[in-house]
Amino acid sequence: MSENIHKVFELRCRTIDYFGVGAIKKISDIIKDLKENRGIDRVLIVTGKRSYKISGAWDYVKPALEENKVEYVIYDKVGPNPTVDMVDEAAKLGREFGAKAVIGIGGGSPQDTAKSAAILLEYKDKNARELYELKFKPVKAVPIVLINLTHGTGTEVNRFAVATIPEKNYKPAIAFECIYPTYSIDDPSLTVKLPLDQTRYVTADALNHVNEAATTVLASPYSKLLAKEVVRLIAKYLPLALSDPNNLTARYYLLYASAIAGISFDNTLLHLTHALEHPISAVKPEVAHGLGLAVLMPAVIKYTYPYVAETLASIHEPIVPGLKGIPGEAEYAAKKIEEWLFNIGITQKLSDLGFTEKDVDMLTKLAFETPVLKDLIMLAPLPFESIDKRREIVKKIYMESLYPYSK
Repeated sequence: MSENIHKVFELRCRTIDYFGVGAIKKISDIIKDLKENRGIDRVLIVTGKRSYKISGAWDYVKPALEENKVEYVIYDKVGPNPTVDMVDEAAKLGREFGAKAVIGIGGGSPQDTAKSAAILLEYKDKNARELYELKFKPVKAVPIVLINLTHGTGTEVNRFAVATIPEKNYKPAIAFECIYPTYSIDDPSLTVKLPLDQTRYVTADALNHVNEAATTVLASPYSKLLAKEVVRLIAKYLPLALSDPNNLTARYYLLYASAIAGISFDNTLLHLTHALEHPISAVKPEVAHGLGLAVLMPAVIKYTYPYVAETLASIHEPIVPGLKGIPGEAEYAAKKIEEWLFNIGITQKLSDLGFTEKDVDMLTKLAFETPVLKDLIMLAPLPFESIDKRREIVKKIYMESLYPYSK
């Protein structure tokens, strides 16, 4: 049964997320609530340089702010793989302006920066390096509103944020209850301007969210159920979005897949693919996060499959039909996942991104030294707890991700 994609509904998790074509119109109600019920008359807008205008989101946000007499200041310098310096700049601008809430407009980078700045608007004596090196544990943030412009991150419905500490090549993640957004907007019509490569990469992010959330040691029937639906929707609708970027039905279901993937890993966390990707895009910020994940995914499948074979065979059925869910087909499953990624246009491997065998030790070191990442590695479905043994597996994953399995 097909859904009415123009019917805006509330996807309630810890956030109220307005979802559907036309959901951006809800921004007027959101701003009104901030002003009349929460006393918020000044906000910080956090976004990238162009997407908030190109997408059409600003055509609704600006009038809503003006109609409700809410003043605003814009920080529009967020780039891909945002740094702690961007977070500090945004927070400084917000503090000087007297902002009482933050509105993030964009993909994962502006949204994560908005969340981080929202914490620092409450903790005026702290900075982003202290936040991302876990030198304090925040329990409060100013209200957060997120307008999502991609279908991959899931950050609009969960408690996570990421930023890079460039001088250390650290790209840690934080997860705090206080950064669940008060409101979010997922409007498929705002995603149609995504370039084809970004369409691929952000969707690979959502795919890896559930590949990991369904197989961490914390995995639950709920995370596995969501994973099956996410993979089904991606397999069906990503090719349609790539062939016709303006296909709103395809964008709707990819955006929905991304959102429920974000809810899935909010419940059971992530493991190897994300832990190993963060060093890649920390060292080379020009590498899109989703691309880095796609590069690593086949090898991660190979090394985790023997221990969660039934789960991975079940959730990846739409991509790799016919898997029996037995440990001995791990390498076959990895090669078929890589083949599917190549078929959708993601053909790069680590060597194409400028990495060599000489970089593997450095990447492995970062994976275990960066705050939080070692904890994610320990959540991987491997039968051994030894750090040395897991380090050995991590090195193998990096090494085998340098070139295609088919080469």
